[in-house]
Amino acid sequence: MDHRATTLPMPPGWPARIRAVDSGVLTPPEPRLAATVVLLRDAADGPQAYLLRRRTSMAFAAGMYAYPGGGVDPRDAEVETGWAGPTPEQWADRLGVDARTARAVVCAAVRETFEEAGVLLAGPDAGSVAAPRDWSAERAALEAHELSFAEFLRDHGLVLRSDLLGGWARWITPEFEERRYDTWFFVAALPPGQDAALEVGEADRVAWLTPAEAVRGHAEGRFGMLPPTVTVLRELSFARSAAEALAAAADRTVEPVLGRAEVRGDHMTVRWPGYEELTIDGEFPEDS
Repeated sequence: MDHRATTLPMPPGWPARIRAVDSGVLTPPEPRLAATVVLLRDAADGPQAYLLRRRTSMAFAAGMYAYPGGGVDPRDAEVETGWAGPTPEQWADRLGVDARTARAVVCAAVRETFEEAGVLLAGPDAGSVAAPRDWSAERAALEAHELSFAEFLRDHGLVLRSDLLGGWARWITPEFEERRYDTWFFVAALPPGQDAALEVGEADRVAWLTPAEAVRGHAEGRFGMLPPTVTVLRELSFARSAAEALAAAADRTVEPVLGRAEVRGDHMTVRWPGYEELTIDGEFPEDS
């Protein structure tokens, strides 16, 4: 990967919060555990990723393109469900957490793919996925937090297919951000016979784009994306199929990436270790 440094614009509000954290005036909030899934489907020009443009009314990443994702529900660590593929203990080693947390993180990944995209990575047994049907009531109940995903699986006799997920990355929101997330990124292929939703409550647009198309649109200013989103797309640009992307996931090391800021008077630098192309560097006077 090309890691040449560039000078990216500083988002509004960051300089003041960076100074506040640096001076000890602001205590960074604890990041919330979360999971997100890059859903891929094969097309003539290569695999396409399912992207949602978050509504401008959203409190976090408003107007940005993102993948289906959301916070981890602790209830999913408490209910035993049918489980196929790598065990929670194996996922714990992969994700760098304990088995209970790993179970909840993987459940969150599958839940958000179902809740937001309508794609269910679960089935009646370890070798199949659920047949298409109208799950709108169940998806609404999950979105309203009326039941946990583990309860949904148990009630419908479904087996979670953890083997359909590939662990890709882990990004933690920088300490100076107002809302912080500790997010695991997964990749998954669209199961045969299932279609992703064309309308999503938290999004005003959905799009299937090849990673190269999405990265190019971001560079041209047409697709707003947070650093982890566009970075994962860059990393997926090599893949010639969804299966190739999933195979590559098995060889990746999932270690946390945390952006850090340095303050020297009016000069500020924000770096993400290992991702120099994301560097923000420049003069940001306090009274500007």
